[in-house]
This record gives sequence, C-alpha cells and structure tokens, in this order.
Amino acid sequence: MDLLHFTYFQKVAQMEHMTKAARELRIAQPALSAVIARLEADLGVPLFDRQGRQIKLNVYGKAYLNKVESALRMLEEGRREVAELAGLEHGSVVVAATTLNRLSKLLGDFLSLYPEVQFRIIQSSTENAKIQLIEDGQIDFSFSYQPYEKPSFRSFPLMKEEIMLAVPPNHPFREYTSIPLLEAAEESFISLKKGYGFREITDLYCQEAGFTPKMVVECDEPAAISKLVKAGLGVAFLPFAAQKEAPNLPLLQIERPVCQWTLYLIWKEDHYFSQAALLFRDFLVQFFDKVKQIDWC
Repeated sequence: MDLLHFTYFQKVAQMEHMTKAARELRIAQPALSAVIARLEADLGVPLFDRQGRQIKLNVYGKAYLNKVESALRMLEEGRREVAELAGLEHGSVVVAATTLNRLSKLLGDFLSLYPEVQFRIIQSSTENAKIQLIEDGQIDFSFSYQPYEKPSFRSFPLMKEEIMLAVPPNHPFREYTSIPLLEAAEESFISLKKGYGFREITDLYCQEAGFTPKMVVECDEPAAISKLVKAGLGVAFLPFAAQKEAPNLPLLQIERPVCQWTLYLIWKEDHYFSQAALLFRDFLVQFFDKVKQIDWC
C-alpha cells in the first residue's frame, strides 16, 4: 500500500461513509472500496463493521487509524522541516481561534515585519475542539480563554481583560456606569453556546453572584451578540474591547464579582515548530506585553 492509500483509509475512517469519502477525495467510489478491501486483505482483519451499505470503524480500525494518523502527522512535520532547511518556503504558521475579527491587527503587524510567512487560520467553536487540533498535530497554536492543564502542553497568559455587561440602548440600566452582577439576575441573557470558554467563564461568575442566567439566545457567532443586544433581545457579557465593535451600546462595569478573562496561547511542547511559528510566538509575547488592556482589535 502506498502513502495515498493510507490517506484514503483515514478519510473513510473519519467519515464512516464510503460514498461521501469518495466525493471528498474526488475518486470513484468503487475504486475507493477496492483500496479499503485490499488494505484489509493485507492486514488480515476487517477494519470496518458493515451492515448493508452502512460502515462503522471497528476496534481493529480504530487501532490502525491511530497509527496511520501518527505516521501521516510525522511525515508532514518532516516535510515542513526539510522544506524549511532547504529554503523551499519561508515558513508557515497554523493557528486556531474562536473568533477571527480580533486577530486582524496582530496578524497585520506581524506580516508587515515578515511578509513571506504563510498563515492558515482555523475557526474552531469550542475549547475542546481546539485542544484536539493541537493534540493531533494539525495546528501550532490555539488562542484560548482557559489554560489547559496537561504536562505536555504549555498555556502562556497573553493578556487579562475586563468583562462588561452590555444592555440595550433603551434598557433601565443604560444610565448606570457599573452594577453588581446580582442585579441582573432576572434579565434575559444572550450568550455563546455551552462549550465555549467565554461562556463557561461567565456562567461561573453568575454562579458566584448567586444565580443561573436565563438564556434567551445561545449562538455560535461571537460577533452577533452585540447586535442582538442592540436589537433589544436581552443583555450579554462582552469583553472590554467590544466597545469598538458596538460604540453605541451601553457597557456597564461589573462591581461584584470582578469579572475578567485571560487570553492564553496554548501549544504542545513536543510539536515541531517552523522558524516562522517560533517568530510568531515571540512576536505575540512582545505584542501583548505592550497592549495589556488596551484595545488590540
């Protein structure tokens, strides 16, 4: 079996659907089925359980997929390292983040210094999904609202930022400059869905204040929250820098408890980093050391 066939198996294993995998790989479905059958014959065991036209990765397939993905990941790291040593590219950086609009300034500043560096940005909805991308070696770094406590990982705090309470323009709270969080206990809240780091942090602050927020909107789009608040659907927690995104939206300081979140850069220490990735990491540390709580959008 050649390397391409291992890639075919990986795709089928991930999708557990032969026709969909063939479409993604842009090959004929009978040809893909033949590759998988030949692989199973070489190994001497079935890799999938089959019921009619349905396939499901079995215990042999899961064990083999783990080794195939490790091998493909190491080969990709080797390709990147050799290419960099040979001067075939100026280096690449792969980053995951929940929201992308706040990255534009720092990426622009970095690329003005190193215009040849190639970026690939992955928008990932939850903290667990971003950690899995690092674990699988698919990305170099993740921007996260929470540290990840594991010996092989490093969570570096970049910046601490205050969390504000946004209210609609016609809300009774609009004249306030600050408010104890408990006073918002009866309000309707707009928030990200569970699984987002920011949502988990703000839920804990509500718990500390002594209430469970009544959610009327739970969404996947961080940028949409301020617009929904402005439309009058409810109140929401927003980072301090959101005042640039919603200049006419009342943002109240929260007195008790003091609500803050920390932006972390997370990476896996045994991951191969290109010179570009190492430059980017050093740049981030210096960039956030300058901005602190200043608007960095």
